[in-house]
Amino acid sequence: MAELRAVAFTAVDLDALPKAQGRIAVFITPDLKLSAGARRLNRLTKGALARATASEAWEKLGEGKVMSLNWPAGLEAKAVDLVKLPRRPTPELARKAGASLAVVAGPAETTVLIEGTKRCEEIALGLTLRSYGFDAHKTEKGELLGVATFMCAKPEEADAAAAPRLAVAEGVHLTRDLVNEPANVLTTTEFANRLEALSALGVEVEVLEEKALEKLGMRALLCVGQGSESPSKVVIMRWKGGKKGDAPLALIGKGVVFDTGGISLKPAAGMEDMTMDMGGAGVVAGVMHAIAKRKANANVVGMVGLVENMPSGAAVRPGDVVTSMKGDTIEVVNTDAEGRLVLCDVMWHAQETEKPAAMIDLATLTGACIVALGYENAAVYSNDETLADAFLKAAEAEQEGAWRMPLGKSYDDMLKSPVADMKNVGGRPAGSVTAAMFLKRFVKDDLPWIHLDIAGVAHVSRDLELSPKGATGWGVRALDRLIADGFESKD
Repeated sequence: MAELRAVAFTAVDLDALPKAQGRIAVFITPDLKLSAGARRLNRLTKGALARATASEAWEKLGEGKVMSLNWPAGLEAKAVDLVKLPRRPTPELARKAGASLAVVAGPAETTVLIEGTKRCEEIALGLTLRSYGFDAHKTEKGELLGVATFMCAKPEEADAAAAPRLAVAEGVHLTRDLVNEPANVLTTTEFANRLEALSALGVEVEVLEEKALEKLGMRALLCVGQGSESPSKVVIMRWKGGKKGDAPLALIGKGVVFDTGGISLKPAAGMEDMTMDMGGAGVVAGVMHAIAKRKANANVVGMVGLVENMPSGAAVRPGDVVTSMKGDTIEVVNTDAEGRLVLCDVMWHAQETEKPAAMIDLATLTGACIVALGYENAAVYSNDETLADAFLKAAEAEQEGAWRMPLGKSYDDMLKSPVADMKNVGGRPAGSVTAAMFLKRFVKDDLPWIHLDIAGVAHVSRDLELSPKGATGWGVRALDRLIADGFESKD
């Protein structure tokens, strides 16, 4: 996993400030109420903080943003970072402040003089998330990340509050690593190997190979990978932290490690980005890591279908008819609509074997989702108002964009096939919706279900507030919050 910035919590020691190395961060409220630490730093720097906060630049500075004083007199630190933040910030603003610190600090060791400012754990989360970098395949590595030491009023309480949030940050980092990896490294076999490593955290991991998948009747999934030399696999991850006998939440992820489109070949321009087509499986892996690391009191099963979609003499062809594990037949009109073929078999297997209380699938499924929602929101489809509302609430709390989309019979009718029970595509109109309707056919009656199309949010080409450009890890925080709020045992 990419290096996770180390975070420590210690009691406030103002006498240590003159000798502190690297950078010192101090929080100053918009109404300029200076803490004891800020007043000490102001004296040590001969009034530099007072002059800075009296400036027009400080007045224009947004909350959660940072002003840096470089090479301050009276200190060994190379900079003092002034963070404009109310004493009781919202969680979102606290995360923003932590992320802003990460950007200005870079890899430098940092003393964060937080004193009595609230939401210390969210500041630490923002700092850790934004400190991510992926240089696994660069010959020149970046500097190692220095420790961020939080000086606070109650370090033991802050440490306890931050531990589950930093566990989630680890899960996000794992997802980002998986999505950023090139396909010649993250093969289906390597992906399965990395998931097996979750057993060290107490996750039960089972890998189903092609012979087992054939025996189970997963021919929809298997047809996607039959043109590749990489073997198709299904990996099952079980976290049993809740009450024995309680039905688990099932998380299902699309894991197409590279998608050429198959015989329905994609255009060459931009195809290199199709290393991220396993983003749904990456999110499931990150969530399983997070809940295991923080010892969640919940039963959760994660299942991912790992395949590679390649053109060859053995590849599935447009017009072929395949039989799903459920028994329904599917006319493969377009081999580039392969993710739903993977998901439908894994979803059915999860329902047959795990008897889940609810099921959520995630996939970088359609370009139509990006046309509809851009890169700001994932598309949310659901057959259950309560589950959908709970997820949207969790996503909003964690600053992960999500937007509810429609389902309906008229969309389902677009999947009718003259030669099979259904087609795998319904045409260009409402492409993301018809993909969701395809998956809905594989959801048993009365099972609460959500489909998340994350095509626009899993990997982006610009820096975001809490992540650098590239893989975002979208969904790990929202799903962890959903599990904590709605699926954990409360006694």
